[in-house]
Amino acid sequence: MNQTSGKGGKSNRLRVLHCPTTTGGNPQGLARAEREIGLDSRSVAFTQNYIAYRSDEVLWEEGASLWVQQWRCWMLLKRACRDFDVVHYNAGSSILPWSFSSRWASRGSPKWMLYTAYANLCRRVERALLRNKVIAVTFQGDDARQGDYSRQHFDISIAHETGGSYYTAASDVRTRQRIAWFDEYADLIYAVNPDLLWVLPKRARFVPYAHLDIADWLPVGKASADTPLVIHAPSHRGAKGTAHILEAVDRLKAEGVAFEFILVEKLSNAEARKLYERADLVIDQLLAGWYGGFAVEAMALGKPVICYLRESDFGFLPEAMRSALPLINARPENICAVLREWLTERRGELSARGMACRQYVERWHDPVRIARNIRIDYERIARAKGLPVAAG
Repeated sequence: MNQTSGKGGKSNRLRVLHCPTTTGGNPQGLARAEREIGLDSRSVAFTQNYIAYRSDEVLWEEGASLWVQQWRCWMLLKRACRDFDVVHYNAGSSILPWSFSSRWASRGSPKWMLYTAYANLCRRVERALLRNKVIAVTFQGDDARQGDYSRQHFDISIAHETGGSYYTAASDVRTRQRIAWFDEYADLIYAVNPDLLWVLPKRARFVPYAHLDIADWLPVGKASADTPLVIHAPSHRGAKGTAHILEAVDRLKAEGVAFEFILVEKLSNAEARKLYERADLVIDQLLAGWYGGFAVEAMALGKPVICYLRESDFGFLPEAMRSALPLINARPENICAVLREWLTERRGELSARGMACRQYVERWHDPVRIARNIRIDYERIARAKGLPVAAG
């Protein structure tokens, strides 16, 4: 990992480990951007999923035994101690298991007691061994959201639509506990969705998605066609409000509105991109209150995007970002009307809105710009902890 200087000594470029998931491709994109600005960054994920965001390293293949998984986690922790100055966790996840789901064992059983003891040991060891590193964590969605808070404070949320099994009382407790642990441990806390900042420590800061190489995702023009194409690509139908979208599609088709609709599911990111490029209009999500990585990809391609934007969360955003938002706002109860409007009387505006979306992505989702801002944070903490930091 270490690079040498011209005189043969070790480089004092900060060495950054992004781990341990590929959630939204954000850690992988940020690592690539950090390398572009001179940091020695690497993304390592436990496993890969069907979306297949490229990670620098994947620790195990699907089907690896629990013992293999745990051994490789411990080896990653050893490398984090030896080879890196910054450990940047993503999706609120740790290298070693800090807790476990109650579905693994009933409370009070011998297995539960054993798991609890092991998780407590892992948490203490990981935090002790890495205490002199710069510690950052990015929360990305359901790693911070809590069902009870959402139902109490929002009129529209994922929790309102997904029933009692998506967020449970037990999962809410575990989520709050993990946030508290990271609050004690991490020097830097980020969130890529503004609604998460209601439940994260006050020092947490919003940062935009950084997963996309915007020089690779360029606008795709389309020849004019009689039938516009609408695309929706949910990672989880319940969490994205897909039922409301499908209902609106059926209703509009029954009314005779001319359009094609494609529901994109279970495709790799590369495969899905081919469909996104054909779209005239994209629908992202209708419950979370913010847009996801899919919307960023669509906007980068010059596609207009419909999404539910919760205005009460806007106080966590930079003012200039709030004023520049080009997404078309829709709620579950009016998605049909919004979709009808943009497929009929405002159809001629789709191309211009798509170009505004592209400009927005260039300004707010440039991973290199985001990486430069995060680098300032890394270096500030590194200096405070006495770590060598390269000039410039």
